[in-house]
Amino acid sequence: MSQPVSAQHLERQADPPRIEWAILLTVAAVVTAAHLATNGRYGFHRDEFQFLSDARHLDWGFVAYPPLTPFLEHISLSLFGLSLVGLRLFSVLAQAAALIVTGLMARELGGRRLAQGAAVLSVALSPLPLFEGTEFQYSSFDYLWWVLIAYFTIRLLRTENPRWWLAIGAAIGLGLMTKYSVVFFIAGLLAGLVLTRARRYLVNRWFWAGVAVALLLFLPNLLWLVRHDFISYHFLQHIHARDVEEGRANHFFLDQALICVNLFAVPLCLAGLAAFLASARYRMLAWMFLLPLALFAIAGGRGYYMAAAYPMLMAMGAATAERRLASLPALARRSVLGVYFTGLALCGAYICALILPIASSGPLREFALKRNGDLREEFGWNQLVQTVAAIRDSLPADQQSSVGVLVGNYGEQGAIEMLGPAYHLPPPISLTNSAWLRGYPTPQPTTLIVVGHSKEWVEETFTGCRVAGHNGPLRLPWPEFWRKNQAFG
Repeated sequence: MSQPVSAQHLERQADPPRIEWAILLTVAAVVTAAHLATNGRYGFHRDEFQFLSDARHLDWGFVAYPPLTPFLEHISLSLFGLSLVGLRLFSVLAQAAALIVTGLMARELGGRRLAQGAAVLSVALSPLPLFEGTEFQYSSFDYLWWVLIAYFTIRLLRTENPRWWLAIGAAIGLGLMTKYSVVFFIAGLLAGLVLTRARRYLVNRWFWAGVAVALLLFLPNLLWLVRHDFISYHFLQHIHARDVEEGRANHFFLDQALICVNLFAVPLCLAGLAAFLASARYRMLAWMFLLPLALFAIAGGRGYYMAAAYPMLMAMGAATAERRLASLPALARRSVLGVYFTGLALCGAYICALILPIASSGPLREFALKRNGDLREEFGWNQLVQTVAAIRDSLPADQQSSVGVLVGNYGEQGAIEMLGPAYHLPPPISLTNSAWLRGYPTPQPTTLIVVGHSKEWVEETFTGCRVAGHNGPLRLPWPEFWRKNQAFG
């Protein structure tokens, strides 16, 4: 006669075995250690200076993005000061969490330790996820929210427990507070909900509770957008037009294979997509990939916007491949695994050399800087601030007392704001994004050092100038000058 099984025993059985947790945590720990060892190698990226500046002026919204990322950077500044490694720590932890969740997705989809290890390694050695741990960017956290939405959706569909809508709603709300492009993933989720048997949840109270959670989290930023006439929408229109004009979306589909995933993981992604399409239970996940892909392609989005949708494909692909490999003879199975993991590692090594600031000098550094424009954006900021300070010091004493620094973009703005106090420079004056909303200084400076603007613009805008950076008074009153020169960047 069989003995009754306790609920506690069943719960322990449902827990991932220790060896599986060890695999996931080891990969996440190695990636974390690699970032911590290299993230202090060069300097701040131009984009990071915008987040640093906004982190000192907290609000419920910013022109270029929602408020969560500057809020996290504010915490980092409080804890670590201007430490490259410290300020990038939250990005590193977000990517480590995304790796672990990828492995958990593979487990939920029936994958055992091979599938989980393959899925997490495939993500860890892909270009975009690796890049997201090298800088403090809103896309680093946006990546995690997409992965969590997919994981919670898989949990919902596997367990058929509608309470998972609360977790989905929370992840969506955090996504909306991080990067507005998550609406494309939400569109895919809703399409999958309507077009599959999951549509039954539309009349479930937990689904609507999840909607309420998402809206409640997003509400402060929504109110900010209303108060500011949806200025972020105008910003996104401007950025999109610029991207199209500059051809940044010309290689959208090629970028899916070259930027979003490790090239050797492409078959795994295709297998995962096919498996989602073939599964009545999980077909909703296929729509969560296909619809955003189509919408970004039609709208002219950049290729990397889809990167966070691939971990769920890799998880399903790995689980499917593991089951199929089990039916092969041992030699054939070992051969397939050897080819896959060798190719993944070799491609991953190239990606690491390209993306990580591994070397402070020598051939590896030159290799990376020649091919990686983002790494080149991390140089020269201290020299810029020193030059501005030297120009200020060269002015007569009466002009130094009323000098202002007018900058051309948010990189220069953040560099002057964050690094300038060491040289006793005044706060920068910027026409770009949220700095424009914060306004110009009172009293207005009578002497300006202009950085990052063309000579033609300076001569049209000011009554006199010289190349050294000293400029005469504005041709227009400050209020009119400010109104006519709002910029997005």
